[in-house]
Amino acid sequence: MSRALEAGELVLLTDRKGRRYLLTLVEGGEFHTHAGSVAHDELIGGPEGTQVRTTRNAELTVWRPTLRDYVLKMPRGAQVVYPKDSAAILMHADVFPGARVLESGVGSGALSLSLLRAGAVVVGYEVREDFAQQAVENVTGFLGAKAVDRFQVEIRDCYQGIDAEGLDRIVLDLPEPWRVVPHAAASLCPGGILVAYTPSIIQAVQLREACDSGPWAFASTMEVLHRGWHIKGDAVRPEHRMVGHTGFVTAARRLAD
Repeated sequence: MSRALEAGELVLLTDRKGRRYLLTLVEGGEFHTHAGSVAHDELIGGPEGTQVRTTRNAELTVWRPTLRDYVLKMPRGAQVVYPKDSAAILMHADVFPGARVLESGVGSGALSLSLLRAGAVVVGYEVREDFAQQAVENVTGFLGAKAVDRFQVEIRDCYQGIDAEGLDRIVLDLPEPWRVVPHAAASLCPGGILVAYTPSIIQAVQLREACDSGPWAFASTMEVLHRGWHIKGDAVRPEHRMVGHTGFVTAARRLAD
């Protein structure tokens, strides 16, 4: 059964041109845009998917945001891992409910959200306190306070070492992930998976070389290119614009000693 929208709930408003607006519903509040305004009270109590008219007769549709919507619109201090890459990282890391995951390079928390949504227990290392705070706020804003019970962010430099032992997965979004490989080997359980996200292929090559000299197997590197398709009647073609290269995903599994 569809649940009615409530005051205090995060919603996404979309217009006919595909523009998206993220906001929190407040009793007596108003949403303003160049195309007019809408009272929050018109949305509160109704189902998502409701279409309303602004004071200038523009049509808006209200939705509960998906994780993808939220990541692309949430407050950020650092560049986020895009949804197409987060999906690949989750699969290559084989994240499962209850998995003990170390994430280093937390940034604004985009990848943290995906890991937590998949049920992992995440310890994050982040060198910047403002980024760490933003990540916790973003996780709370979308997943709620209960998810924060599985999300511990420490102001730490992963290059200096990892305290935890018996980790299931380590996920890195760092400029020099090869410097973490020895620490990862000591902290991952046998069969555990190391995944790193790097913008440059040179970074990926150096990471693979570091893995060649340690207890690692099944090392692989890939990237995801996202191309949409225009489909309207008989007009069927690839979109003129696509989300091309954003980063490389490198994964390796730890051998037993």
